[in-house]
Amino acid sequence: MKLQNFHVEIADWSREDQRNALLDLRETVFMQEQGVPEQRERDGLDVDCWHVLARDDCGQPVGCGRLTPMHKIGRMAVLPDWRGQGVGVALLRELVTRARALGWPEVALDAQVSAIGFYERAGFVAHGEEFEDAGMPHRAMRLLLSAADDRPETPLPDTGALPAGTGAEVAGARLQLLGDARHRLAIRLPVLVSESYASIEELDELRRIATSGRSALIRILLHDPDGALRNDHRLIALAQRLPSSIQIRVPVDEVDLGWASACLLNDVGGYLFLPEADRPQGRAARSNRASAVPLQQHFDEVWDRSERASMLQTLDI
Repeated sequence: MKLQNFHVEIADWSREDQRNALLDLRETVFMQEQGVPEQRERDGLDVDCWHVLARDDCGQPVGCGRLTPMHKIGRMAVLPDWRGQGVGVALLRELVTRARALGWPEVALDAQVSAIGFYERAGFVAHGEEFEDAGMPHRAMRLLLSAADDRPETPLPDTGALPAGTGAEVAGARLQLLGDARHRLAIRLPVLVSESYASIEELDELRRIATSGRSALIRILLHDPDGALRNDHRLIALAQRLPSSIQIRVPVDEVDLGWASACLLNDVGGYLFLPEADRPQGRAARSNRASAVPLQQHFDEVWDRSERASMLQTLDI
């Protein structure tokens, strides 16, 4: 079956259009298809939850999910025509990544018995007895998120959060994290825009890191390398001059390409995470391993299954 194109975005419950998109999806899947009573589906928790929404190429909602303050994933719904296309996997990954970024030791969910295999493939483990919810058999499941960080670098003392709620604050956080870095960086960008990683100060720091010694390595995951090349971005030019220490790969997995988030991770526990790469609203800290480690783990997983951006290589002739 040919995979259809979609992307996952963060949904803002306070916005009427996004709230209606979530509710319409859930009504179709839970209330109409599965017969869940409205009073059971509308539980009053949504205003305090973190929501994700999958849309097709035309912007039509095709799937959703949420993360509750009780550390649970729920309301996972995908329209029938989109099942088996990777939408559920993409939604689940986004929710788990968010839980990891929040520093939760584990995340739980109540799975319909028919969906247990889906969650087991993502690492969830069922526990306890089967129970009935909304007339359907369920089992409780959980995923442990805590993991030891075995990187040899000694982290900076915890210096707290950096502001990252405006374009200027995001740029300032980015420059601070580049300045703190010693030898290694991990950068994920769906699109490399002209305002990012292009200032003289940023390029100086990137050059310093890339030439800092034998262990120097800057890894960049870029969804649209052709666009960056067409725009003659300065970071691409720097990478072409220092190809051994600045490596660029392109995700090829449909699920990975559907992610809309961006991140910057350095080797002293600092991170910048933007849930939506094109919106300057995110989280950042100079040293916060609880948030940085799971982001790094996910970056490494995507890096390993991505391909070298051969179109960005220069011909040495």
